[in-house]
Amino acid sequence: MIEFRGARRRLVETLREKGVTDLAVLRAVDIVPRHLFVPGGLVHRAYEDSALPLGDGQTISQPFVHAMSLQLLQLTGAERVLEVGTGSGYQTALLATLAAQVFSVERVPSLLDRAREALRKCGASNVSLMLGDGSIGWREQAPFDAIVVSAAATEVPEPLAEQLAEGGRMVIPIGSAAQQSLTLFHKVSGAIQRRDIFAVKFVPLRGRFGSKKT
Repeated sequence: MIEFRGARRRLVETLREKGVTDLAVLRAVDIVPRHLFVPGGLVHRAYEDSALPLGDGQTISQPFVHAMSLQLLQLTGAERVLEVGTGSGYQTALLATLAAQVFSVERVPSLLDRAREALRKCGASNVSLMLGDGSIGWREQAPFDAIVVSAAATEVPEPLAEQLAEGGRMVIPIGSAAQQSLTLFHKVSGAIQRRDIFAVKFVPLRGRFGSKKT
């Protein structure tokens, strides 16, 4: 990890220049070894501020998108967080430094296996992983103080809205394959308030309550 310390610091400065101000999020980016979560042939690009392919039709998102998503959640360290779409496990590792407990669901077995190993290597001990349909959430562990979804849906999956605790925040890309917005939902007095943040491009959320074809 020592040989990548300078690269991580440069990535942190890039994110700061782009508007990431949450010091806890910046610290997470500084200490989590992203190179453990990218395919071997792309390790030299691990600290670029860009999305990278993982295989299985999936990607590891741009660090700026990860950082802004986590900043929007306004985590204090005491939360129980649901992540829909473990993917590489990198965002899971970031969440592990920012929250009390992380529950992450992935539908692709090979991705989950690789993520589990990478998370073990970086010492994330407050993470629970499950293979399954993330669009239905993880009802046995609900409610969640925060939910972050790593794939795009045409609307908020109903189970996720139900599993979000009062006062909780959810970040999810909303839109069609052609046009999506990273969107923040805040549950206040049982109602969901919506705020669109910026345009993004994510793979579609699969599953029972996943993205509908548009």
